Amino acid sequence: MYGNDHNGRMTSTAGNRYRQRITAQQAAELAVARVPGQIIHVDLELDNHLLKYEVYILTDQGVVYEVIIASKDGRILSVERED
Repeated sequence: MYGNDHNGRMTSTAGNRYRQRITAQQAAELAVARVPGQIIHVDLELDNHLLKYEVYILTDQGVVYEVIIASKDGRILSVERED
């Protein structure tokens, strides 16, 4: 689907659907606020037409959690303990 931006240029709304809105740093900060610990790794993935961050955190108890965050708005989609 195409449209015009505020300067009259053609834009593709299909491409905008996947555009990242928050940074990896912001995703990491949101994840650590939910699961306190040390960030091990942050990935940006496209899954079922949803661009999301996968943030891996090591807690003080030695447990690793994966926190999944929507890149569009920073919503926490899930928190899972890794085995």
